[in-house]
Amino acid sequence: MDDARWQRLQTLFQEALELPAREHLGFLTAACGDDAELRNEVLAMLEQDARGDNILDRSVAELANQSIGSASAELSSKEFGPYRVIRVLGEGGMGVVYLATRPDLGNQVAIKVLRDAWLSPARRERFAGEQRTLAQLNHPSIAQLYDADTLEDGTPWFVMEHVEGLPLTEYCRQHHSPALERLQLFRAVCEAVQYAHGHAVIHRDLKPSNILVKNDATVRLLDFGIAKQMESLESSVDQTMTGLRLMTPAYAAPEQIRGDRVGVHTDVYSLGVILYELLTGQLPFDLSNLTPSEAAIIISEHDPGRPSAITRKNQLGTQGAVPADSVDNTTWADLDVLCLTAMHKDPNRRYRSVEALIRDIDHYLKGEPLEARPDSLRYRVGKFVKRNRRAVVAASLVFATLVTLVVFFTVRLAKARNAALDEAARTQRIQHFMMDLFQGGDEAAGPSDDLRVATLLDRGVQEAQALNGDPKEQAELYETLGGIYQKLGKLDRADKMMQLALDRHRTLYGSYSRETAGSLIKLGLLRSDQARLEEAEQLVQEGLAMTKRYLPPNDPAVGRGIAALGMILENRGSYPKSISVLEEAVRLQSEPGTSSAELASTLSELANSHYYAGHHAESDSINRRVLLMRRQLYGERHPLIADTLINLGAIQFDYGNYQESEKFNREALDIMRTWYGKDHPETASALTILGRTLVAEGRSDDAADMLREALRIQEQVYGKVHPRVASVLNELGKIAKQQGKLHEAEADFSRMAEIYRSVYKDNHYLIAIALSNLGSVYFDQKDYGKAEATFRDVVKRFTTTLSAEHFNTGIARIKLGRALVKQKRYEDAEVESRAGYEVLVKQTNPSATWLQNARLDLAEEYEALKRPGLSARFRTESEPPKSAQLQTKR
Repeated sequence: MDDARWQRLQTLFQEALELPAREHLGFLTAACGDDAELRNEVLAMLEQDARGDNILDRSVAELANQSIGSASAELSSKEFGPYRVIRVLGEGGMGVVYLATRPDLGNQVAIKVLRDAWLSPARRERFAGEQRTLAQLNHPSIAQLYDADTLEDGTPWFVMEHVEGLPLTEYCRQHHSPALERLQLFRAVCEAVQYAHGHAVIHRDLKPSNILVKNDATVRLLDFGIAKQMESLESSVDQTMTGLRLMTPAYAAPEQIRGDRVGVHTDVYSLGVILYELLTGQLPFDLSNLTPSEAAIIISEHDPGRPSAITRKNQLGTQGAVPADSVDNTTWADLDVLCLTAMHKDPNRRYRSVEALIRDIDHYLKGEPLEARPDSLRYRVGKFVKRNRRAVVAASLVFATLVTLVVFFTVRLAKARNAALDEAARTQRIQHFMMDLFQGGDEAAGPSDDLRVATLLDRGVQEAQALNGDPKEQAELYETLGGIYQKLGKLDRADKMMQLALDRHRTLYGSYSRETAGSLIKLGLLRSDQARLEEAEQLVQEGLAMTKRYLPPNDPAVGRGIAALGMILENRGSYPKSISVLEEAVRLQSEPGTSSAELASTLSELANSHYYAGHHAESDSINRRVLLMRRQLYGERHPLIADTLINLGAIQFDYGNYQESEKFNREALDIMRTWYGKDHPETASALTILGRTLVAEGRSDDAADMLREALRIQEQVYGKVHPRVASVLNELGKIAKQQGKLHEAEADFSRMAEIYRSVYKDNHYLIAIALSNLGSVYFDQKDYGKAEATFRDVVKRFTTTLSAEHFNTGIARIKLGRALVKQKRYEDAEVESRAGYEVLVKQTNPSATWLQNARLDLAEEYEALKRPGLSARFRTESEPPKSAQLQTKR
């Protein structure tokens, strides 16, 4: 054996000793290449060294490991400057990492200590290099260096950010992350690597275990132990071999395996491997059970399978792979290009920088064409030109430029032409669809003169079902037809159409797409109409989260999704939350270029939430703004105008201005009846609202017929259990109570309460309204004890679901005071009556019925309590009481 080979053998042996035993084979495979004899000699030396029992025969690294191992307990209680060790986080061939705390600041950190630095100057230099590298990198996705020093014996240590998280691939596996989320995390990693490259640092050991994802879904890039400054890479290959061999083979670029020079392109390759593993759940090459030389050949010469092919092959899904339904077939091709371009064997064919890789990730996320392209004839021709550069370079330069420009503009024009043709064909198909919709059964007879909307819709469903060859248009038509059925109150048919649209969108675009998100939100709004409110909120929340991931914050779809969530929260009785959410939607929809109609709708929901929260002045102001906007948009005779008029009428009703309320409500009913006809749920709701006003005015006979008609319509559309049915029962119960039919009134209010309990799970202010009116029946039946108990329950419910200062809470306390007066418990009664009076006097007309009732009760209570001055004051202010009941939600 010559001196050079012996020196080489000793160098490899000493370097291998610095590593844990499990890494010896991988290190030597990379270091020895095809020299199997050299590799086997070093392995034999390592085995012999491991069997030695005499301390003089043991390796220096083993002795150092023993020393540092026995010192771990001692160090675990040792202080490193102001830092106190808590426990060991991990050990490796390079050193030990401890979890520590700094008592004066209270924060936890990681302290890295170089083991047996005195045995290996090279390792000491690598340790110092990592410290210098971290010191110059200040990026939110790179673990930060905080401090550095040495122990008394000269052992170096440094302090860095302690990151609690999971390796990138493990995080995605545990969270079943869809492709979009994985790409966003991967993009954040790329940004950190690009930042390092911008500071002339090549990481050289990128792998998932060096990338941790925290609970807040932010990433941290770790372990710059073998990183190198770019200028140091210009040194001889031999000077960088040691660090390169420490690279994990599975993520190593071919040039690293060969021992060639490394650079930015080397980190690009490793990023490509990481992306491959994120998408497929497996590494591009299976190096298990291979000899070192076989593994080197695989990495250097074999091409990995396309990620899309790997995923399709594993139909059941590989552990950790992208969920099968989160990427549709049309976009897998771009993911293949992203991975395989980054992993190209030829560094010149990879992305030229991490920034170029990031650009293509952004193109993918935006649905734009990628800059990278797979190998093609043009590439092979380019290789030929490269081999014969001198002969063809001059002649080809001008020609190549011309061809490039022609190809570029030809492709762009072809794409524009194809897009225009596709849109024209789509428009023509929709036109044919609409023409067929209005044709009668016999085309020769011409269009029918008596087609009804329901007939048109049913025919539309048949036409849509025939569009199986064009699933995109079919999905859109299903969704449109579902929306129309929903407006007509045909909720079962709407449900079927919306489900079909959602299924089509999932099949076409995957479970995670902007189209699927839109279908989820629309289905959630339908669930709200069906009074399935918990499911409604879940669907809208899911769709909104997906929309925010796919679209920029100012996209109109984001505003619509937020508005939909606000409406669901309003229907669930979560008024403070709904107000906050709807105000955010209003802000987004007030931006230039947004839809005035959508803004008006969101403002209307915001006004409703303020109304139900007891903010009548705010609701009145917003509703008047909405009325002006909608008249400008739709004219005077539109259902949305009627909605706003009903809202304004409800506010006047609460103020006690019943004639003004009746005026608004009659105008609204006239619009609804003209627009929808007599048997529509919107007409029924308008009848209910007007009937309520007539009941408050004491015109029960006029109200009874229209309320019974409203009940018939609502039960026909929504079934026996629905809030709109309960709303009509509320007004019918009031009429029965006024007419002295107390058993009938009790039945109506009891059924109303059960409907609300069924829908809202015993946690909604509408349940309190039903119980409050039921308590009034007990009062009229002279069962004052039962009335008292019911009213106390009502006050508690209103205080919890609304507030202590809410209008309804004030009325409930006045009612409770009246029940106590009848039991001659005047001190208790005065507390309730006065509290209710103080609530109402700030919010309603001085002549409002319940305010007048409170004055009369207080006059009686103060007279009984021997306080004649206060009694006289309230008696003077009072007027003959008028019968009134609580309002309910339409």
